Amino acid sequence: MPDTLRNIKLLIAYDGTDFSGWQRQGCNRTVQGTLEAALERIHKHPVVLTGSGRTDAGVHAAGQVANFTTPISSIPAERFVQALNSLLPRDIRILKAGVTLPDFHARFDARSRIYRYHLICGRPALPHELRYNLQLWRRPDSDLLNAYARLFHGEINCSLFAWPKDPSRSRNRYFSHAGFLYQGDTLIFEIQANAFLWKMVRSVVGTLLHYEEKGKSPEELKRIIETGDRSLAGPTVPPNGLFLWKVEYFRE
Repeated sequence: MPDTLRNIKLLIAYDGTDFSGWQRQGCNRTVQGTLEAALERIHKHPVVLTGSGRTDAGVHAAGQVANFTTPISSIPAERFVQALNSLLPRDIRILKAGVTLPDFHARFDARSRIYRYHLICGRPALPHELRYNLQLWRRPDSDLLNAYARLFHGEINCSLFAWPKDPSRSRNRYFSHAGFLYQGDTLIFEIQANAFLWKMVRSVVGTLLHYEEKGKSPEELKRIIETGDRSLAGPTVPPNGLFLWKVEYFRE
């Protein structure tokens, strides 16, 4: 990177309800496109923003990370929080901004991603809750769900959860942890891995709920996962309950 440029790292939160996902795509409203338009207004020229990952349409973020380069002579790094938020719509907020390593890459330097999925269980959701939670009219057995979640540790072939159009060369992913937790009537599923396939977290949640309702044992679910047979997966849950929660890095 030239000595005249800085690499700026952003921590971003957004409500994905009214976006066609993260990635810039033509005339559709996207998070990346909206952010780049604001950066262009500040810099008076196009700015390319690199994100840690591509969230799908309707998926939210509490901890998306992105980076871009900007001249050293422009505004102080921390001022990008206020400057960008003054130009952005209410459904995107910059939480933090700072100078990072010259060769830092928000996607390729990521060590792991953490996603959370939220469900309102056994009661009618309030109207505002429906933007960020799946309405489930029963209260699932969290002990059985956590027994399933413990299967997600180490390297796993995730073909069972792979969307048919996923372009990934390998469907193996390395998991750090997964688990379910009730907070009142809200059930939260958290999962951490080095990377995820397209729509994979939503497929995992739907599959675990499907087999929990059927009362399958963890041993039976393990055998089903090992088949890699997509036809044995449960339904894919909708995007409104899903958040990109945090991205962890080898270096920053």
